[in-house]
Amino acid sequence: MERLRRITSKYVLANRARIVAAAAATRSRVPSSAVAEQPFVLRLLWQAPKVLPVTVLCVVTVTGFLVSPEIHLASLLVAVPAMTAGLVGPGVTGVITAFACVAAVGLDIRDGLLNSAILPIHVIDLLVVCGLVLLFWFLRGLDTKAFDQVRSVSDTVQRAVLRPLPRRIGRLRIASVYRSAAAQAQIGGDLYAVAQIPGAVRLIIGDVRGHGLPAVDDATAVLGAFREAAHQTATLPELVASLEGSVRRHITEAGVADRDSGERFITVLVVEVPDDAHVVRMISCGHPPPLRSQGGTAEVLRSTRPAPPLGLAGSAEEYHLDIFRLAPGDVMLLHTDGLLEARDSTGTFYPASDRLAGLRWCDPDQLLELLMKDLLKHVDGQLQDDVALVAMERLRELTAQAKNLWRARNVPSVWNVPSAWTRRRPLAP
Repeated sequence: MERLRRITSKYVLANRARIVAAAAATRSRVPSSAVAEQPFVLRLLWQAPKVLPVTVLCVVTVTGFLVSPEIHLASLLVAVPAMTAGLVGPGVTGVITAFACVAAVGLDIRDGLLNSAILPIHVIDLLVVCGLVLLFWFLRGLDTKAFDQVRSVSDTVQRAVLRPLPRRIGRLRIASVYRSAAAQAQIGGDLYAVAQIPGAVRLIIGDVRGHGLPAVDDATAVLGAFREAAHQTATLPELVASLEGSVRRHITEAGVADRDSGERFITVLVVEVPDDAHVVRMISCGHPPPLRSQGGTAEVLRSTRPAPPLGLAGSAEEYHLDIFRLAPGDVMLLHTDGLLEARDSTGTFYPASDRLAGLRWCDPDQLLELLMKDLLKHVDGQLQDDVALVAMERLRELTAQAKNLWRARNVPSVWNVPSAWTRRRPLAP
């Protein structure tokens, strides 16, 4: 029996390797097929800027040999290397400039300008323009390298501060997205984190006042305090009170170098989802209320007595605990004020609740993808504030019959193993 178990495991692993290899091959073929399926007109327009310098070179050269010798068109070739700036690489620029010089010399000789000063002037003009274009490429390369370094640092900070949330934790399936309003930044004052404790899952989402390094500093302090206190406090009010104490100490220490530290505060929403009850416990500290999607409808879960933001509140007795139902299949959407304050060109705010009710999705990842696309369409792609979204779905519990069926489908059967592997071999003498 032990030998049969080893053979079965080997067979399952071999099939899994073949499936993974086939999936990888399929993914590698997708980009090429997608490109090949593009319409011919779109492919032609995509390649048009790259062939434009060569087209101008050919048109000017052919026209110059066809018109009268009194019409000198060689001076127009100076536009050829200028057109390569930002379109093709420096190597192609040099090659095109060389052909342009040959064409200019040929046109000047045909026009009878071999012994005049115009011929070398045309060649010098082409070389000067080529040199300026190459200088442009060099400076652009320096800017691109500096930008890549800044983006790399930003990505590192984002991964360190906003750690990716697990896709499944406890009885929840979670998805998250963060979109910064700054063109060159990927992290600002919005924050979120999750922690699993015995019997429950705790999650925080917040928004720090302001932007820049002070906002990142405050967000880091809140996230660090939450990740530590979530495992050391028994109740949600005690957890929020611990966060308040940590934020106040952080603001006091920051006041040594920042005179405006007294104006700092952080709005947060802390929730707790127990494993054995279909409810969600919530404490709001000045944060926008979450949304609950249930059976094709969306509802705003407003706190009956919200507390002040962190940095302005008090003890654990001041935090009111709200309890809402979160049945299996329900989705709770946590968000920052950037979602509700997004406006279109007419100044209309984004109707998050109505849009959420109208979306059709199959998992939290697809929900956030559709919601973010709809939000960007509402604001014409220009966000005015950072947006952080966290969607968590309460998983449905499997019945006893479904559990037995799942086990039967995932345990390999002996009859599926090739007979050559299970054939009994003769014992050694």
